[in-house]
Amino acid sequence: MNRRWHDLKMANRRVISVLVVCGCALALLPGSARAADLSADPSSYKALLPTLKAGDTLHLAAGHYPLLPLANLNGTPSAWITIAGPPGDPPTAIIDADPGPCCNTVEITNSSYLAIESLTIDGHDVDGAFGISAGGGSGNLVHDIRIEGCSLINHHGSQQDDAISTKTPTWGWIIRRNKILHAGTGLYLGNSDGSDPFVGGVIEDNLVENPIGYCMEIKFQNARPMIAGLPTAPTTTIIRNNVFIKNDDPSPDGDRPNLLVGGFPASGAGASDRYEIYGNFFDHNARESLLQASGRVTIHDNLFVDAPGQHAILLRDHDLPLELAYVYDNTIYSAGIGIDFGSAAPEGDAVVGNLVFADTAITGTISNQHDNLTDTVASAGNYVRAPSTTLGQLDLYPLAGKCQGAPIDASLFAGDTDHAIDFNGAPRGSFVFRGAYAGDGVNPGWLPGDGLKSSGSLDDGGAPDGGPAADAALPIDDAGPGAHSGGCSCSYEPAAGAGAGLALVVLLALAVLLARRRAGSQ
Repeated sequence: MNRRWHDLKMANRRVISVLVVCGCALALLPGSARAADLSADPSSYKALLPTLKAGDTLHLAAGHYPLLPLANLNGTPSAWITIAGPPGDPPTAIIDADPGPCCNTVEITNSSYLAIESLTIDGHDVDGAFGISAGGGSGNLVHDIRIEGCSLINHHGSQQDDAISTKTPTWGWIIRRNKILHAGTGLYLGNSDGSDPFVGGVIEDNLVENPIGYCMEIKFQNARPMIAGLPTAPTTTIIRNNVFIKNDDPSPDGDRPNLLVGGFPASGAGASDRYEIYGNFFDHNARESLLQASGRVTIHDNLFVDAPGQHAILLRDHDLPLELAYVYDNTIYSAGIGIDFGSAAPEGDAVVGNLVFADTAITGTISNQHDNLTDTVASAGNYVRAPSTTLGQLDLYPLAGKCQGAPIDASLFAGDTDHAIDFNGAPRGSFVFRGAYAGDGVNPGWLPGDGLKSSGSLDDGGAPDGGPAADAALPIDDAGPGAHSGGCSCSYEPAAGAGAGLALVVLLALAVLLARRRAGSQ
């Protein structure tokens, strides 16, 4: 009995010795430091901000915060830095604009892999105060920023006040599930002279309602500057599942489309970049287009409603030429002109499978046009459930047997993200339905309104062509990284030190096994 007790005691000592050695070794491994969860309130947050390291999360308590300067905060691709308030609608951690203003309310400087979650950014209609900004041109290295689940309100001091603005060469932004209400301009990405490109971003699941000017604009791009890390391979910027609504407020600096995207450099890096615009709801513009685009663009499975006397979709040379444009499987209701190619697209065009109710359905210089279903605005009720320009009454889901035709060859679009997914996120099957929905009868999905779109939002997954865009194979509410089923305040990046923790478990198991084997052999 004493011998067995002695053997067990010696085995335990060996386990402890091995664990001590392993612990010391792990402490020396790069990246083995554990991520920190920190809490702050308006009295302490500014002291904690400069201390944040890769993998850290700073939780802001409910309350009012005088500005949020974010400088020199650099996470890593696997360990982002996160600054988050309590989730809510609207969030209760409120960042207030300076009344001067001295500066923008949230200014991002020399930072990367940084997430901003569940905050209310209140501009208090201070003219000159942007909500979230990364400016300063090429001297400010900012990339891989995620803005999620935030409410940006009262940036209505003038048409030039932006809720979200970038004026530095930047890439890898994810702007997701935010509400942007009553801004001068909702999102203004890039610089007015084309000098600060916005590259390879994802803008998804947002509500942008009643701006003075654009709901969103991505500026045209001149030749790319030489910036370390700026992508040189072709990238895609994804604009999907957003709600872009305008009202009839005057635009003193000029009428603006709900969404405008500009062209890309004629040669070199960026010359093969493109936009993919799909699953969005565009509502109301009495003085401009719902969507205007140049450059290289695919537009599919969107709803366009209420552009009396105006264009739903206008494709033409603007600051830079229109190069390529595929427009397929969209539903357009109540527009002066449904789809207009104001300029030819020399790299290729297609207008296929659309359902259009407009005064003039399709016009312009188009070489590839087929399998569209068009009729007058007054006749729309013969095809869809509830044609209306009143939100809450509108339902453009097809009536049984009314919006089908021969199967469409979709091979031209096979490289587009989610090209075979309809407005509701349902599979298109053999492409027999015309318009944004691949079904008929009772609408199983989100009914268009003035809120966040609650379905059709796919995982952001891996990045085709170098941009942080979706993996088309992932289903809705996929439980993997980037999934939406956990709500808008979730952080999807693994914490720093996770690998070290796994290694410790493995070494512990080996140490116990080794000690037991030695004890048994004595």
